[in-house]
Amino acid sequence: MSARLVAAGTAAAQQPWSRPVAPPATQEQPWWRSAVVYQVYLRSFADGNGDGIGDLAGLRARLPYLSWLGVDALWINPHYPSGGADGGYDVVDYRAVDPEYGDVSDVEALVADARRLGLRVVLDVVPNHTSDRHPWFQAALADPDCPEASRYHFAPPSEEPPNNWRSLFGGPAWSRTPDGRWYLHLFAPEQPDLNWRDPVVAEDFERTLRFWLDRGVSGFRVDVAYGLYKDAGLRDNPGEYSPTLFGHGPEQAMTWNQPEVHDVWRRWRAVCDEYPDTMLVGEVCLADLDEVALYSRPDELHQSLSFRLLKSAWDTPAFAEAIGSALEAFGRVGAPVSWVLGNHDKDRMVTRFGGGGTGLARARAAALLLLSLPGSAYVYAGDELGLPQAHVPDEAKQDPIFFRSGGERAGRDGCRVPMPWNATTGVGFSRDRSAKPWLPVPAEWKRHAVSRQTRESGSVLHLYRQALAVRAEHPALGTGEATVSTRGHVLTVRCTGGGRTVRCVVNMGADTALVRSRGRVLLESGPGVHTSARSVALPPDTAVWIAED
Repeated sequence: MSARLVAAGTAAAQQPWSRPVAPPATQEQPWWRSAVVYQVYLRSFADGNGDGIGDLAGLRARLPYLSWLGVDALWINPHYPSGGADGGYDVVDYRAVDPEYGDVSDVEALVADARRLGLRVVLDVVPNHTSDRHPWFQAALADPDCPEASRYHFAPPSEEPPNNWRSLFGGPAWSRTPDGRWYLHLFAPEQPDLNWRDPVVAEDFERTLRFWLDRGVSGFRVDVAYGLYKDAGLRDNPGEYSPTLFGHGPEQAMTWNQPEVHDVWRRWRAVCDEYPDTMLVGEVCLADLDEVALYSRPDELHQSLSFRLLKSAWDTPAFAEAIGSALEAFGRVGAPVSWVLGNHDKDRMVTRFGGGGTGLARARAAALLLLSLPGSAYVYAGDELGLPQAHVPDEAKQDPIFFRSGGERAGRDGCRVPMPWNATTGVGFSRDRSAKPWLPVPAEWKRHAVSRQTRESGSVLHLYRQALAVRAEHPALGTGEATVSTRGHVLTVRCTGGGRTVRCVVNMGADTALVRSRGRVLLESGPGVHTSARSVALPPDTAVWIAED
């Protein structure tokens, strides 16, 4: 381990996360182009009132931890009043806060506290569908001829659904109303799809954006940004619901990625342009990366998330293709890549990469890779602790995917289990130790607790903190230009910026690899890395950052 790294580790051990740190210096380029954004699944982050459910008060109390960690912004999953059918993504009121989480004043206080710590707050917005309890849908159920009915997709009574469209959660995408009509829901039946061909829908969402921007938020993550518009004639899809590994393609030509949707993002971009330093990042789950990148053209969304790494196996060619193809596709439209390795919809990295010690070592190496790449990086809460996928008993599950599939699909509960903050009863998630968390926390998760990892210089938590500190010091990381190469099972990303070059080298093979180098090792993901004047011996499932002097 280099002297530089020892010094960084010692400083981290001496500074408790509860002590605020100074805000970062202002950057010349827009903050979002290279930001490290920390995703907070609000229900599972921290419970501030003792009811077993994460909330805004709990998040506010933990903001110093995020500042200590070194991230630039936090993205909060939906906090709106909800029907509770899909983890908050079935919204009843877009300009309010679910009482379980607090109220609008809590959002304002959160934003103010975050700004004092140099953090920005990004909210989730869900424009593809509402809750079936939304006042518009309730009015449409009561009166088929009311104005609200045109804001959804209804079809007249018939023996069969209007077309062959399928729900992403399983089963048909059409359900009946009590009077026999059909309505569209590409997710759960409790999430009726909005009809964006009705201008009232667009006008109302622009009011929602301004409502939250006026309260100081720095932007929005846009759920299902590739959706919104559907084929005007409701024609059959050419194939059944069967997305490829990387997302939807031609088989879903009538339900996703309609050309009209890009005009929505042009209007939303114009709204954000009225508020300095704000941004929009879209969830765009399409198989064709060139199509994904189009959502980030200069007059549309600022970013669209790249999920290739998130969905790639631990494999050198797969990772190289995921990185290279994203850099090329987004480069053609002049947009930075927004890299993702974990989120609230996928199994945890440690488990995806093999589980146990192997999965953990690979997740540590993947963290260095993620944080080296040019563009922004999205870190899912708990990944900085090396959390594995939790086992959630069937009787405790809440994800509609599990129920809609008749138990054939496990659902997403296992990556949404509450954060372990300390090794006490209840792992410090709730202010009240006796409170029962909304999802059961595995007993063995005490060993992953923040309180333990802050005391262990070799912990995953300290690796993330050190990586974020080094990234902030080296313009080549995050803001530079990158080239990707492979040699056998070794993946190399060469990042250049600010007149300096840093290489991220990852050994994805089973044997130690000898990497030629005359530079300095800035950081390594695990033990066993040996350096000499001309080379670095890199153990399996390990990554290093090498500064080329």
